Amino acid sequence: MLNWKNIIHFAVHENPIPDNRVEKTEAEWKEILTPDQFRITRQKGTEAPHSGALCSIHEAGKYACVCCGTPLFDSTIKFESGTGWPSFTQPIKENAIKYEKDNSYGMVRVEVMCNTCDAHLGHVFPDGPEPSGLRYCINSESMELLKKVDVRD
Repeated sequence: MLNWKNIIHFAVHENPIPDNRVEKTEAEWKEILTPDQFRITRQKGTEAPHSGALCSIHEAGKYACVCCGTPLFDSTIKFESGTGWPSFTQPIKENAIKYEKDNSYGMVRVEVMCNTCDAHLGHVFPDGPEPSGLRYCINSESMELLKKVDVRD
């Protein structure tokens, strides 16, 4: 389980190696993403709090990167943080997320990105619930929910 010390190490030193890489030109990203998805994921934008479609959804499934489809978070570790953005305590795999120090807007934060395609997702903070103490604060526009299908024998 990742903790804040791991996150700082990744942001300052070296990120985990992704399973694979997806790279496209700006024009190629614009072709497959909506204008809001492009602004958030490729230009490091954000959505207004409480405006994202995935903010209040708690259906079973995996949250994947809207750009490349890489699974990022599982619905079982989503929680209500009260911040207005979907919040998670851990990524689905340690190497699913890339971390960078973010000094924008006069604050010091840790930006989180898809480690496969470098899509901006949001930020991670050390004020989440136990046992990890992490809160991944993620833009709805940067993810899609892949719902678990109810399979019957």
